[in-house]
Amino acid sequence: MFKAAVVQASSVPFEPQKTAEKAAGLIRTAAGEGASLIVFPEAFLGGYPKGSAFGTVVGRRTDIGRAHFRRYMEGAVTLDGPELALLGEVCAETGVHVVMGVIERMGRTLYCTSVTLAPGAGLAGFHRKLMPTGQERIIWGFGDGSTIAPVDSPLGRIGSVICWENYMPAFRQAMYAQGTEIYCAPTADDRASWAPTMIHVALEGRVHVLSACQAIRLGEYPPFYREDFGMQAADEDYLMRGGSMIVSPLGEVLAGPVFDTETILYADIDTGIGRASNVDFDVCGHYSRPDIFSLTVNTTPMQPVTFVAD
Repeated sequence: MFKAAVVQASSVPFEPQKTAEKAAGLIRTAAGEGASLIVFPEAFLGGYPKGSAFGTVVGRRTDIGRAHFRRYMEGAVTLDGPELALLGEVCAETGVHVVMGVIERMGRTLYCTSVTLAPGAGLAGFHRKLMPTGQERIIWGFGDGSTIAPVDSPLGRIGSVICWENYMPAFRQAMYAQGTEIYCAPTADDRASWAPTMIHVALEGRVHVLSACQAIRLGEYPPFYREDFGMQAADEDYLMRGGSMIVSPLGEVLAGPVFDTETILYADIDTGIGRASNVDFDVCGHYSRPDIFSLTVNTTPMQPVTFVAD
C-alpha cells in the first residue's frame, strides 16, 4: 500500500527550466503529503501547444509558422538535459517516483514522451508516443515499440500510455501483457468523455489508472502564441480544464475528476486489489482466447539510417 499523487497544474510554456523548477516544488509538496508516486500531465515540460496551427494548411506552410516551431523546439528538453537532471535530484531528495510528460528533442525531431524517474537512479524509463493525434503529427515524430515496456519499481510495475494512445486496443493489450499494475495516462484531453475511458481501462486491465491533465489559461502562454487565437478567446479562458483522476482496478473513482483549477489529487494504492480481481477477469490470462485472437508486438528500435562497416 502506498499513496499516489496526480498533479493538475499549468506548465510554463516554452520555458522548460522554469517548468522544471515549478515541478520540483510540486513534487516536494506531494512528497510532504506522503506520496510515493507522482504523475504529471502530457507535455508538461515543453508545453502542449493547444490551438496552435504552426502556420500549416494542406499544401502550404508559412515562415511565421516555421519561426513558431523553432521556438517550440528550443523549449523542448533532452533526456540527458538539466531539466530532468534537476527532477532526478528532487526524486533522490524526496524518495519518490515521478512520471513526467515532456516534449523531447532528439536531433531535429520532437517527440511527446513520458519519462519515469526513480529515486537514486534518475531516468528509469521512457515512452515515446506511438501515434500523435491529428495535427500533432505535424510537430511530433512517431515512437516505436522499443519504448513501451513498463518500469519495475518497489511500488509495482509502472506503465505509461499517453492521451489517445488509450484508444488503441492493441497497445492497451500489450501493456497489460507486460504486467503493468500502475497505469499512468498523462493526457491533454480535458473533455467529460475522458473519465469513462479511464474507468474502462482500469476495469479492462485490472490496473490502477492515474490520469493527469493540465489546467492552464490562455494568458499563461506568451503573446506571440496567443495571437493564433484571434478575438475568440480571452486570457482568462482555460485552454485545458484538467479533469485529472485516479481509478481503482474495480472501476471505483478514488479521486477527481476536477476541472478549472490547479490541484494535486491523492489516493491510496494497493496493487493487490488488481491481482485479487483477476478471479473475475484477466484479459491476458483466463479471459483471453489465444486460439482465436493473437497479437504480435514489434519491440525492435526502428533506425532510419544504419551504418555498416566492412
